[in-house]
Amino acid sequence: MFEATRTEPCAIHLAGRLDATRAQAMDSLFQGVGETCTVHFDRLEYISSVGLSVLLATQQRLSARGAELRLRGMTPHIRMVFNLAGFDTVFDID
Repeated sequence: MFEATRTEPCAIHLAGRLDATRAQAMDSLFQGVGETCTVHFDRLEYISSVGLSVLLATQQRLSARGAELRLRGMTPHIRMVFNLAGFDTVFDID
C-alpha cells in the first residue's frame, strides 16, 4: 500500500511502498508542484527506481525555476538508496 498526501504550504507526506504500480499517481501529484516543497519520508518503507525518477524529474523542473524539493525524515534504508543512487548530491536531504 502507498499513500501520498499534500498539505499547505507545500509539503508532501509519503507512506508505505512506492513501486512502479503507484508511480503514475505519484507523478500526477508531483506535476502539480510548482514551488519549493518539502517531502516527508518518515513513513515510507520502500522506493523503486521509478519513484526515484519521478523525484529527479520534479527536482530538475523546479531547479529551472529556482525552486527545489527538500527531502526530510528518511529512514536509514531509504537514505542508503538515495546515497547509492548519488541523489545525496542532487537533493537537499535532512
